[in-house]
Amino acid sequence: MKAIAINGSPRKKWNTSTLLENVLVGAKGSGADTELVHLYDLTYSGCISCFACKKIGGKSYGRCAVKDDLKPLLDSIAKADVLILGSPIYFSAETGEMRSLLERLLFPYLTYTPEYTTIFPGKLATAFIYTMNIKEEQFATYGYDQIFAMTKDAMMRVFGNCETLLSTDTYQFDDYSKYLTTAWDPLAKAKRRQDVFPQDCQRARELGERLVQTAVAR
Repeated sequence: MKAIAINGSPRKKWNTSTLLENVLVGAKGSGADTELVHLYDLTYSGCISCFACKKIGGKSYGRCAVKDDLKPLLDSIAKADVLILGSPIYFSAETGEMRSLLERLLFPYLTYTPEYTTIFPGKLATAFIYTMNIKEEQFATYGYDQIFAMTKDAMMRVFGNCETLLSTDTYQFDDYSKYLTTAWDPLAKAKRRQDVFPQDCQRARELGERLVQTAVAR
């Protein structure tokens, strides 16, 4: 049993990576071997529209043909049992690195058939963790529900499943006085970090356990 968590944040020791680490704690406690990958350590691009993954009889049919730092990771994902993606929200979307990964990860498995059916060969239990600065009650204002739903739908179309975990109103800095952040109350942010973020971490650990159970049952 192999669980891979992928950090789409440039920060290796903050909200997104912390939640992913907790997911892997839960997965490891349920018997999985675990790996955490930081996307910002890799050099790669998004889809280059070569369509080699769609060429009938081609040597890269159903697989991304681009050879860069992402290729070994894509190969590992195809053989894994659990996949957890994590990203902060930047300008109402996943980070650029995460979007590029999603293009390269999902497109080769989708067929240009009427139902856009998947040819993913494995059985993968998946989840997406989002961290963001806004509060949950602001989702409708910024259209975040649609953002999360679109990515989840793409993951489900390819892998058949996807859970979502949201961590909102996150703590961004150790010292808010060093930055121009008058839109927020630093004390309220610190209190939420102390009171609510540990609950998010617990939910992440439970998610890791649940994903392993799902993978075993598939």
